[in-house]
This record gives sequence, structure tokens and C-alpha cells, in this order.
Amino acid sequence: MSQNHSFLARVRVLIFDLDGTLIDSKLDLALSINAMLEYMGRAPLPHETIYGFVGNGAPVLVRRSLLEGTSPAEITDAEADRGLAYFLAYYRAHMLDNTVAYPGVREGLALLAEYPMAVLTNKPVNFSRAILEGLDLSRCFRYVYGGNSFEKKKPDPFGVRILLGDLNSTPAEAMMVGDSDVDVRTARNAGIWSCGVTYGLGIDSLRANPPDLLIDSLTDLPSHVAAAGKARRALRRRLPS
Repeated sequence: MSQNHSFLARVRVLIFDLDGTLIDSKLDLALSINAMLEYMGRAPLPHETIYGFVGNGAPVLVRRSLLEGTSPAEITDAEADRGLAYFLAYYRAHMLDNTVAYPGVREGLALLAEYPMAVLTNKPVNFSRAILEGLDLSRCFRYVYGGNSFEKKKPDPFGVRILLGDLNSTPAEAMMVGDSDVDVRTARNAGIWSCGVTYGLGIDSLRANPPDLLIDSLTDLPSHVAAAGKARRALRRRLPS
């Protein structure tokens, strides 16, 4: 990971992942997956196993859960579709049973209020917006895009490129904040900066694919970007007009 954080002076737009970054949703996801497995006549999985499947969207989460402990030949597309339909219906009814904002998220977002912010997640967009609304976080973000907002999901850069246009930003002015290498790879593919959080679901993958900046709490981010911004403004004042 780079130790030179001078790039932060250029950041003025923040794009956030959702699960594992802003919200701790893992218990509701695991309970919904196990409800789906029971419906499909499968044995339940340990929660920690399910947590490892989160981050690439609901279809991948469901298929990987169905495949765990069996061979790929035993899962047909029809079965995967049936499992996905049940999972989505169950999760829709239970997605706020246990889900909360991570400690420091509300405080960090409040301190970052001057920055245009958006959410780009692989979770279905209607669920994402409903959870943010239910947790009173939606007002923090100008745009929320999900895994079904576009034809391609993260780590494809398409969603980031749309947001750069929405927020009138260049790649050098934007940073992706997430908990896994999916977010780091998304940032790299889009040519923007990346910030990883250590408290989410993907810390092991961040070790393999280090972000430009790594923080332990979202409350740490404002001091990084504010200090860099302050230094940038001071430099501008010293330069001759």
C-alpha cells in the first residue's frame, strides 16, 4: 500500500460500498440464505461460510451457497433461479431485522457532509435504498446504484463511470470506499483512488489487494481528506495569481 497520501488533496467525491462498509448486514444475509437452503431441502451453512460469499451480488451469493458441499453438476440454472427468488423474497421481509450501521459510520458521514457522496453496491438497488432509508442514511447520498442498476456489476467500472458523470468529477478527484478487493479492483478499473476499511467482511482480500488508503473506522477518513484539502488550499493561497 502506498504510504504517500498526497493524492488525498485531490479527492472531492466519495463513492461507498454498502454491505461491510456502511452497514453490518451479515446476520440478516446469513439467516436469509439458510432459510433459502431449508426451502431447497439443503443443510444449513455456518454463518462464517456464508459471510465469505458476500460481495458479488445476490445471484452469486445464492449459487455459491447452494454449491457448498455439493458438485456443480447438481445445481441447475432452474434450481439457482428458484433459490434466488426465495432468498430475495425472504430477505425483503427480514433485511432490517438485525442490520445496523457500523460504529462510526453516522459520525463519519456527518463529518464528510461537504463532499458529494454516492453508494455503488452489488446488492439489488431497491433493497439498498430501502435499507439506507430504514437506517436514516439515505439523505447522506446523492445517488444510490445497485447490482441491477446496470448490465455489469463491480468490479466492472461502468457504475463508477456513470457516477463520475452524475457528480461532475474526474477520476483523479474520486475515491471508492469499501471493505473488499472487489471495491479496490473496481477503483483501479475505473482509474479512481481506493480506501479500504478493516472492520468489514473482506479484510483478507484487502491484504492481497491493498487499497491506496486503509482505515479502521469511517471517522478516520474525514481527518485524512480534510488535512489534505487544507494543505491544498494553503498552497493555492501561497501561489502567485
